[in-house]
Amino acid sequence: MAEAQFGAETSKRGEWVRQANRFTDRITADGSSGWPVEPDRYRLVVSLACPWAHRSVIVRRLLGLEDVLSLGVVDPIRDARGWRFSLDADGRDPVTGISFLSEAYLAADPEFAGRYTVPAILDVAERKVVTNDYPQITLDLSTQWRAHHREGAPQLYPEHLRAEIDEVSAAVYADVNNGVYRCGFATSQEAYEQAFERLFARLDWLSERLADRRYLVGDAITEADVRLFTTLVRFDAVYHGHFKCNRQKLSELPVLWAYARDLFQTPGFGDTVDFDHIKRHYYATHHQINPTGIVPLGPDPSGWRTPHGRESLGGKPFGEGTPPA
Repeated sequence: MAEAQFGAETSKRGEWVRQANRFTDRITADGSSGWPVEPDRYRLVVSLACPWAHRSVIVRRLLGLEDVLSLGVVDPIRDARGWRFSLDADGRDPVTGISFLSEAYLAADPEFAGRYTVPAILDVAERKVVTNDYPQITLDLSTQWRAHHREGAPQLYPEHLRAEIDEVSAAVYADVNNGVYRCGFATSQEAYEQAFERLFARLDWLSERLADRRYLVGDAITEADVRLFTTLVRFDAVYHGHFKCNRQKLSELPVLWAYARDLFQTPGFGDTVDFDHIKRHYYATHHQINPTGIVPLGPDPSGWRTPHGRESLGGKPFGEGTPPA
């Protein structure tokens, strides 16, 4: 199934073309979407290996939504039926009772034939997917779930910066977040080289942007930083070798390496990273890239805790807010 899905998302030119998000309903504060924000009604299902899901884990923690939006974590190793709850007792999610995320997808659309992706927010009672629209999920956690934010929660998507956050995030998505996949899943030399050049051109642009500013937009952490971080933290562990993104390692790009360490050492970021899940997922499930399934032992993660010196650029991680408990 994984091989078939891989082929289904490859163009005739050998380019990786990511499937569209099938479930795009929104959970809103006023309930106008048909899905009102309600504590304990929904469950966020993630893989700790997945950068798209990792965004929602970070935002949920920074905003203090743990007590109102529960979290389910799937096994980093997928089998032929997709993401599975084999980390839980009896191989079932303890809240919804399902064994595979695919069950919630098919409950929402019995004809669904695409890839079962994370993150996904499920309606607990109906055991079905409400949304797998990962770009919108984190924005809605910041805006629609505001009544349930913890005291001192940061403004990750402040209104006066939204246009700039959106602009920067769009460029980072096209060339970096999705760009590493366009390198790794390319099936032609031309497609790979084009993705490779765009990726490192954007990383150079980001290095210039961050050389004299601590964060991507404004003087505090925003949604834009969350979105970039989840790719950077996986770069040396999987993208550099496994996806052939090997002009340089992140640790060889001084500005971005310091920026990434700054975020990693900020509460809500490094404490949500699981390098074991990350490496086992990528190396053990992408058989078309790594047919032996051997998971490398390196790199040494201790470098993430070394001093970064970015405090001298000013700014405060949480703005007028406070770090999560």
